[in-house]
Amino acid sequence: MRTPLQKGEKILLVTYSSWTSLVVPFLIALAGVVASYFIGFLHWGWIAAVLGILFFLVKYYTWKVNIWVVTNFRVIDETGLLSHYAKESPLDKINNVSYDQTMAGRLFNYGHVEIQTAAEVGATDYFNVNHPKRLKDTITAAQSAYKDLQFNNQALQMAAAINSTRGSAVSADANAPAIAVELEKLFELKQKGALSDEEYNRAKSRLLNH
Repeated sequence: MRTPLQKGEKILLVTYSSWTSLVVPFLIALAGVVASYFIGFLHWGWIAAVLGILFFLVKYYTWKVNIWVVTNFRVIDETGLLSHYAKESPLDKINNVSYDQTMAGRLFNYGHVEIQTAAEVGATDYFNVNHPKRLKDTITAAQSAYKDLQFNNQALQMAAAINSTRGSAVSADANAPAIAVELEKLFELKQKGALSDEEYNRAKSRLLNH
C-alpha cells in the first residue's frame, strides 16, 4: 500500500480484484509463446512471445497495485500502476455496507461491494472484488471496534475533566473508573436512540454533579 498510515493506524485487510481478470492476459501470453514456436523463434517468432509476456506482466502488476485496504480508521481504495489514485472512506462516515454476487461470482468467489457513506457522493462501489463477504465483514467489525474506542475515549475524557475540577487526587482515583463506565453507558444508549438529547444531558448532569 502506498498511502501512508496515520498514527496508531493498523491494516486489518488487503484485498484485490478477482484473479479471473488475469485469465485472458495469461491466455494471450500463452498464445504468443505458442505462436513463436510455430513461426520459429529465430525468425521473428520471439516478438510474439515477448509481446504476449509483456502484456501479461503489465496486467498482473496493474492487478497487484489496485487494492482495497481496511484499517482500524478507514477504508482505502488504491489504483494506478504508473500514477497513483486513492479514495478514503472514514469508518465513522460509513452508514451501510452490502455486497452481491452473480452466479459466476459465487462460483469463483468475487462480487460487488457497495459502501453507503454520509458524504455528498452517497455511495462508493467496488466491483469484481475477491472475497466480497470478507471485505464487508471486516469493515463491519472495524466499525464496531472504532465506535467502542470512541465511546471509551469520550468517557475517559469526561471522567478526567470531572476529576480535575474536584481537586482531590484520592477521590478522583477512586471514582474515575465508575464514572467512566456510567458515562459510556449513557452515551451508548443515546447513540442507539434509547435516550433523547435532553434525557442524556439530564442524566449526565446528575452523574457529574453527584
